[in-house]
Parts: sequence; structure tokens; C-alpha cells
Amino acid sequence: MPPFDPAAATAAYLATLSPAAHARATAYTQGGHWLLLWSWLVSVVAALVIIRSGVLARTEAGLQRRKPRPILVSLLISGLYILLDAVLELPWEVYAHWWREKAYGLTSQAFSGWLTEQTIGLAISVVVTSLFLAVIYAVIRRSPRWWWAWAGGVAAVFILAALVLAPIYIEPIFNHYTPAPPGPMRDAVVALAKKADVPSDKIFIFDGSRQSNRYTANVSGLFGSARVAMSDVMFKKGADLAEVRGVVGHEMGHYRQGPLILAGPFALLAIVAFGLTHLLFAPAARLLGARVAGIGDPAGLPVLMAVIATLGLVGTPVTSTLTRWIEADADSFSLRVANEPDGLAKALVQTIEYRASSPSNLEEFLFYDHPSVEHRVRKAMDWKAAHPPG
Repeated sequence: MPPFDPAAATAAYLATLSPAAHARATAYTQGGHWLLLWSWLVSVVAALVIIRSGVLARTEAGLQRRKPRPILVSLLISGLYILLDAVLELPWEVYAHWWREKAYGLTSQAFSGWLTEQTIGLAISVVVTSLFLAVIYAVIRRSPRWWWAWAGGVAAVFILAALVLAPIYIEPIFNHYTPAPPGPMRDAVVALAKKADVPSDKIFIFDGSRQSNRYTANVSGLFGSARVAMSDVMFKKGADLAEVRGVVGHEMGHYRQGPLILAGPFALLAIVAFGLTHLLFAPAARLLGARVAGIGDPAGLPVLMAVIATLGLVGTPVTSTLTRWIEADADSFSLRVANEPDGLAKALVQTIEYRASSPSNLEEFLFYDHPSVEHRVRKAMDWKAAHPPG
């Protein structure tokens, strides 16, 4: 028998999809790269419209006449901005996150259902984001020079709170989560959880097909609320036991990474982003024609958000590289603990429909928040070559 060839095995897995399917995935993925630019432009234009309307400045002036607490002014202005921005960006959101997904067969959700969920999400965002921004403005008032450093800590607290609370209060609003049912699949997952030192009662299946036809799983929560969840799409597409073990092993890798890996780097990035925003706010305000007292003026929130949107676009390679590293580490964990290279490879091939398999190195560096499927499958096949059965 000839020796196992990881390169040939990788090519064989990728060839299980037709050239037409690969071309469709490439068109979807590369179109998504352009969406980053257009989403930034839509955000900046929406901010400019709100600035030129003067509605935030007039609202703030009306509130100030009643002499409320500054944090209340920040809270109300932030909520108003979020609502106005959502209304202005709604046509774009419909195209980018519903119509386009529908056109590529990645969702079967009716528009009414999508819009209902977006409205619920907006209500949650108004409360949570307004509270976050009100705290940020309080920090700016307390420490106008060094607020950006303290704001990174505020961001870390909110990230950790979101990780803890989302599985308990937010996610059940949109999906129904049930423990994996008794049977061979649950037995295999429980055994894998024991080997990975992960609680075996934290494995769930959810009705992800309500929103998306994507083959996916995720880990959410933190400490006692953390759980691994598999979309029912996996099983509708015929995932076998090896695939389940490979995928769950990957998500258990995220579970084991812990809060420092999941939240720490993004809190540091928040400090950098807020520091740059501190420097760029005044010239951005002049460029956008905003007449505000300074970065601590809530009426200048559109300027602040336009700067952050710009930094987010420019910093895409940084955030993409960070998340690729986290995802690659979870793949390594799955291979070590589950030892299902073929199962993981089969599952990865299923994700090609929304993430083209073989981008150039530059495209992967700039845009991919996961390693490319080709690289991930090759890694699994290299593992298989180095760890033959027995």
C-alpha cells in the first residue's frame, strides 16, 4: 500500500464539491469582502446625515434645559442615535443580511421573520449599547485626557458580561436549545467531554435552521453559563458520528480557551481603537461638519462612531488574524482530543458554501476570520499522516 499522501487527500476532499459549487462559494465570499467597504460607507453616510440634521444637538439642548444628570443625557442621546442609524441603514441591512443570503441559498427565513428578529435585536442593542456608551461618556468626563485607557477596561467588563448573560437571556429569545438526545451521538459526545475535561451537560442542539442554512456550531457563555451548541442544520445535512466528534472537539477547544483568550485581546484592541479615536475625533468632526463641544459631547456620537467604523475597516487584517489564530488553536485541540481528522475534514468541506476554500495568501490575511478550508483540511490530513490508526 502506498504511503498516505496528505496533499492528495486534501485535494480529494475539496473535489467532493463540483467546480460550479466552488465558483459560487468564491463569488459569495469575494462579494462579502466588498460588503466590508460598502458597510463602512453606509455607516459614514448615515452618521453624516444625522450630523447635518442637527437632531441630536437639538435634543441635547432640550434635555439640558431640564438640568438632568449628565449620564441620563448620554443615555438618551445614545439611544436616539442608535435608532436613527438603524432606520437609515435598514435598506442596506435588508440587502446585505437577508436578500443576499436568500439569493445564495444560505437562508430560508421569510423576510417577516428576519425583520421581526432584527427589531428585537435592535431593542436589545438600544438598551445595552446605550448603557455602554453612557458609561464611556462618564469616563470621558472624569478623565478627559486618559479616558481611552479606562474605556478598554469598560469594554472588557461589557464583553465578559455579554459572554456570561447571552446564553441565559439573549440567545433563547431567538432559538430553542435542547440537550443532545440519548443515543450513540450523545454517548460519543459525553465520552469526548470527559476526555476534554468539559462538563458533559453543556452540549446542546438548537434550531439554527430558522435563521440560516449554514452548517455550523458554536460555543457561547462563560463560567457556569458556557455551552457548546450544534445547529440542527448539521444533522439535516447528514453529519455522521465522526463529523460530530470533530466539530464538537473544535468547539470544546473554544470552551477550554477561557475568558483571557476570548476577551483579553479584544479589550486590548479596544484600548488602541479608543486611543486613536481620541486623536482623530477633532479632525473628523471638522471634516464631517459637526459643531460639537468636544469628544465628551454626546451630540458628537455620530463622529465618534464614524471614526470607530473607519478604524474597524482599516484594522480588519488585525482582527482577522487574531480570530484565525483562535480558530486554528481550536482545530488543534479537536485533533488532539477527538482525533477525528477525517470527520473534521468532512465538516469543514460543508462550510465551503459560505467561505471559499482556497483564497490567495493575501486574501486570507486581509479578510478571513478563519483559516481557509484548504489549509484546515491539510492540517487535519497532516495530523492523520503523523498519527496513523493504532
